[in-house]
Amino acid sequence: MKFGVAAALLFFIQVITARPATTPIGQLRKQIKDKHRSSLLRRDVDPTILYPAYNLSVPVDHFHNESEYAPHSNEKFNLRYWFDASYYQEGGPVVVLESGEADGTERLPYLQKGIVAQLIKATGGLGVILEHRYYGTSIPTPDLSTKNLRFLTTEQAMADVAYFVQNVEFQGVNKTLTAPETPYIMYGGSYAGAFVAFLRVKYPQLFWGAISSSGVTKAIYDYWEYYEPIREFAPPDCILATQQLTNVVDNILLGSKSLSQIAELKTTFGLGSVTDNRDFANLLSFGIGNWQGRNWDPDVNDPSFFYYCQNLTAADALYPTTLPLTLKVKDITDAGGYEDNEALQTQMLNWIGYVNLTVVSTCEGETQDECFTNLNATFYEQDGIDQQSWRSWSYQYCTQWGYIQTGSGVPHNILPLISRTLDLNYLTTVCRDAFNITNPPDVEAVNKYGGFDIHYPRLAIIGGQADPWRPATPLADKAGKRKSTTSQPVLEIPDAVHHWDENGLFPNETTPTLPPNAIVYAQQFEKDFVLEWMKEWNDQ
Repeated sequence: MKFGVAAALLFFIQVITARPATTPIGQLRKQIKDKHRSSLLRRDVDPTILYPAYNLSVPVDHFHNESEYAPHSNEKFNLRYWFDASYYQEGGPVVVLESGEADGTERLPYLQKGIVAQLIKATGGLGVILEHRYYGTSIPTPDLSTKNLRFLTTEQAMADVAYFVQNVEFQGVNKTLTAPETPYIMYGGSYAGAFVAFLRVKYPQLFWGAISSSGVTKAIYDYWEYYEPIREFAPPDCILATQQLTNVVDNILLGSKSLSQIAELKTTFGLGSVTDNRDFANLLSFGIGNWQGRNWDPDVNDPSFFYYCQNLTAADALYPTTLPLTLKVKDITDAGGYEDNEALQTQMLNWIGYVNLTVVSTCEGETQDECFTNLNATFYEQDGIDQQSWRSWSYQYCTQWGYIQTGSGVPHNILPLISRTLDLNYLTTVCRDAFNITNPPDVEAVNKYGGFDIHYPRLAIIGGQADPWRPATPLADKAGKRKSTTSQPVLEIPDAVHHWDENGLFPNETTPTLPPNAIVYAQQFEKDFVLEWMKEWNDQ
């Protein structure tokens, strides 16, 4: 998932250099994640070869009576999908993985050997990966201008899926498999997890069941809680060091009346030419933000979070080049409220070394502001289809979903993991400069489907205990406790992060990391209740 400022949380060190000029840092992080995710398409047999793409023509505008979509459109566009019918047996379900806010090709491994493959093998079903409008090649308009993005709402996208299941024809399958005559089981992770839960509530006659994995069913504007599961479940020494070092930075950025002291802080980090203090603080947040990139599957796991922690918590200074900064670092930690704390001074030296290696060294041929600023109005004016990697989801979170991961929103009895200078105003720059959106998102357009309390027969809620998105799911601490039943299954996977049940391995695949027992159990749990749902279908 790629929400708010923490949209891209994956591999940083090796691929950050491949950025175009004048790219805002938010887009840079998105490119990092996309390049890392592309490894999905290189493992085993390339699934794009196994599964040819198909298209179904669907309406651009499903709601001609609603003024928000005016001027209305009578046109149609191609909604892309892929399918595997090799396990299909008459009477089996169609299992659809909604690809969410990504190019659908990124989800093909889940049809090859992930959760969709497992479910269709267990049920004699047909598996589908379905692309979301405004992603991949499923673009309904000639560009992504603000005017043409008016059709990018969750409700329009849900109507696409409803249209799809009533009209699709699967080439080579000599049977009509449309809803409601055929049972459709939906699966989605993260945004797509919320999306399929909403489908089950809004169109219950079309979708027999849905599995919402890490489904963020509660839209939240100021989502400071993103960092709470990290604070609770990450290594305590790393968390404490991050909190204290961030507090040092904030005490200088927010508490100092000396511009020279702030300039000295930036210069010591090698970022003296970053003009805006918030851009500087944002760069320092990258290490802790890599938590979400962890996965039990070695093909998609990003080790960057643990590299960060190993740097930060080392007992000795790791970078010889930082040793001449020792006296300056002492002045910084003293000024930041940790006078004569030698352990923290060593951690600060290692943090500086880490930031220089992973951030500073990647800026070549441009000014640091050109490399690293989020405040680039010229960049945000780009609205071609080739800008979908940042523009489509940004529009969705600016208009409906929120999830702005601030440091400013953290209660004052908690030391934040990112700077308190990272506030709603700074982190919504893209909303104003790219789309001229100045109001908060209409989160009620999302939360009307149930939020934390969403429930429906044959709607499963699955999630990871250590998932930074758990506070926006029905498994949040703020949500009511749920009792798991066959009709409404509930499972919180111990120590898991973001929709870890989605990945899979071949039965004979050799890998350094086998699925943890908790993942094996979770996937068997899902197969078992889907089989029970199919018994219910057959009984009716």
